[in-house]
Amino acid sequence: MPGGKRRKEKTVRIKEEGVTTETKPPKEMVRERFMELLNQTKYKMGISNRIIQSEFSKAEEKPLLVQVINELSKASKLQMSKSGMDNELYYTLVADEIAQKYVGLDVSAKLVLQCIEKAGNNGIWTKEIRMQTNIQQQALNKIFKQLEQRCLIKPVKSVTAKAKKLYMLYELTPSKEITGGVWYSGLEFDHEFISELRTFVMHCVRRLNSGQGVTISEIKKKMEQAKVSRVELNLDEVKQLVQTLVFDNYIEKGSLNDNDDQPCYICARQVTTSCNFKWWDALSPDFHFRAIKFEDGVTLPPHEPHHHTA
Repeated sequence: MPGGKRRKEKTVRIKEEGVTTETKPPKEMVRERFMELLNQTKYKMGISNRIIQSEFSKAEEKPLLVQVINELSKASKLQMSKSGMDNELYYTLVADEIAQKYVGLDVSAKLVLQCIEKAGNNGIWTKEIRMQTNIQQQALNKIFKQLEQRCLIKPVKSVTAKAKKLYMLYELTPSKEITGGVWYSGLEFDHEFISELRTFVMHCVRRLNSGQGVTISEIKKKMEQAKVSRVELNLDEVKQLVQTLVFDNYIEKGSLNDNDDQPCYICARQVTTSCNFKWWDALSPDFHFRAIKFEDGVTLPPHEPHHHTA
C-alpha cells in the first residue's frame, strides 16, 4: 500500500512566519470537538442528535463522527437513549469510573442496565424490562446473572409482592414503598416492635407535662433519649404511631401548644351514656306476647319475624 495514507495520519508540520505549528489528524479533531460539546454544562443531561448534526454539518466530518461515536460506545463512554417526548436520540457522556464497569457488555446488557437505572430506587419488575427491551426471558436471565456478578444490579423483593423480583442498581437503597419502611422487618409487618413503641407513647402521654398534654415533637425527643427504637423515626413516622392510638381511642387531641402551635395529645376521656338503662329495659314486658303494628301498615303477630318493604 502506498505510504500516502500513513503520511496523512502523521502530524503535519507547517511553517508560518518562522513558527512551527502542528495540526492533528481530522478524526482526532472531530473527536475533541465532540467531547467538548458533550462536556458543556448545558448538555450534562444529554445532547440531541439534531444538535450534533448541526455542529458537524460538513460532508467530510460526518463519517469521522460516526467512527468517533462507535469507538466511544464500544469503550462504554457514551450512553444513548431516546426521549419520550420527541422520540429523538440523545447522547450522554459517561464518567471514566462508571465506564470501566460497563466495559465488555454487549448492546442488550447495556439496554437492560439503562432500564434499571431509570427506575431509580423504586426498582423495576422483570416483566417491565422484557416489555421495554423486547429481549426474551431466557436471554434476559443470562443478562441479569452477568450484571449481578459484576455488582451492577441487585434483585430486591417488595412487601406488596413477595414472590416477584424487582431489579435496581447495586448501590441504591430501596425506597419505603418497596421495603415498607420502619414498620417492617424483612418483608413482615413488625407487630411486636410497633406494640412496644405504642406502649412508650402512652407512657409519654400519661407522664410528661403531668399528663396535661404532650406534642409529637416532645414524644420524638423522649424516644431518642430513651433509645426505644432500633431505627431513628422522623416526625411523620411518630405521627403515624400516635394516630393509631387516636383511632383506637386511647388518646385524643387536646389544646394547641403555645410555643409551636402543635396539637397536644392527652389520654382519651371516658364516654358516658346519656341514660343508665340497658337495652332490654326499653322493651315492654309483654313484647313477645302481643302483636305489633308497624308504620308500613304490616302487623307482626307474636314470635313472627317481620321484614319491612322498601
